[in-house]
Amino acid sequence: MERGLALVLPLFLGLLQQGRGGPLEVEPHEPVVVVAMGGSMQLTCRLSCAGRKAASVQWRGLDTSLGAVQSGPGSSVLSVRNASLSTAGTRICVGSCGNLTFQQTVKLLVFAFPDQLTVSPVALVAGLDQEVACTAHNVTPTDPDAFSLSLLLGDWELEGVQALGRAEEEEPQEGEDMLFRVTERWLLPPLGTPAPSTLHCQATMRLPGLQLSHRQPIPVLHSLTSQEPPVTTSLEATLEQGSTHSPRSPGKPGNSSTGPCLPEIHQLPVPGGLELLCEVACGPGVAVRWTQAPGDLAAYERREAGARAWLSVLWATCNPEGWFQCRLDPGGQMASLYLVPEICSPPTSGALWTGSLLLGLLLLAFLTYRLWKCCWARQLLGHPPPLGPN
Repeated sequence: MERGLALVLPLFLGLLQQGRGGPLEVEPHEPVVVVAMGGSMQLTCRLSCAGRKAASVQWRGLDTSLGAVQSGPGSSVLSVRNASLSTAGTRICVGSCGNLTFQQTVKLLVFAFPDQLTVSPVALVAGLDQEVACTAHNVTPTDPDAFSLSLLLGDWELEGVQALGRAEEEEPQEGEDMLFRVTERWLLPPLGTPAPSTLHCQATMRLPGLQLSHRQPIPVLHSLTSQEPPVTTSLEATLEQGSTHSPRSPGKPGNSSTGPCLPEIHQLPVPGGLELLCEVACGPGVAVRWTQAPGDLAAYERREAGARAWLSVLWATCNPEGWFQCRLDPGGQMASLYLVPEICSPPTSGALWTGSLLLGLLLLAFLTYRLWKCCWARQLLGHPPPLGPN
């Protein structure tokens, strides 16, 4: 009796194990399957029954975005086309052989990770403490375990930098998908000697069975070699560079069918200073705005009109050295201009001359008054003023 139970019990346990999903096969085999936003994929579920039993297989989902399902004897294929964020979720394959039912679950994860990185400033200057920001556009998910931004020297993270924090903002989208703009900021100490020629901002997406990365170079200026000044003023332009950008995503406006829409900064001499013009030659629906200037941006006079934005730099005082930067919306592409005050005229020279002249006139008037008063007093006392030595 005991020997018979010992033979039957393993067989019974084996049937239970099969009932929990043993012979049901799902491809891909991973419990979590990732697909890029806008991409396509297939999930195939198969079941073979012993003997002449017909296998029944069917994909099921927990929501209405199951996808296209084609089922036949012993198999069911779930096709996902043009994946969106609403496509993500748990999918269940249920199969049966007679009275035995089997089940497998697959979690579908949709991600967005376009090669759209921007950096600010667009170039670094050796020997200075500098703040640098790196921004990834239109990404999801943004969980730190899945998405990260880092500053690299070669293939290694740059040492000695101070992390200043991370910010996430929603990117404007036409559909229901919610994508994000993620910015990481660091404070860099003066780069060593010799300074590297280039640093890189790297964005990395790590998901089950998948790791992707994009890089954006940040050149390092070893010396500030000034160009010819646009006008005889106290500032000279040392670097003007178009936006650091990546190829634009489909549907974004551009100034050609193959290239991205890039803002540019031009220098326009005006009486008493310099006017900077940021403009972009794109289709309608785009705008540029100034986002950075030495000191406080609010201290500068600015005018913004769609695809053009002006900023006035006056020579009344020695302006601080640094980057002027403008940004394109939508798209996030940026352009930057670095200005260095090489010749700073004393701002009060004219006022000092005027003040000195006024002080001299006041002193002359005071002496004239004192001399007149002295002569008048002598006449009243009957003592004519001395005429000089005999």
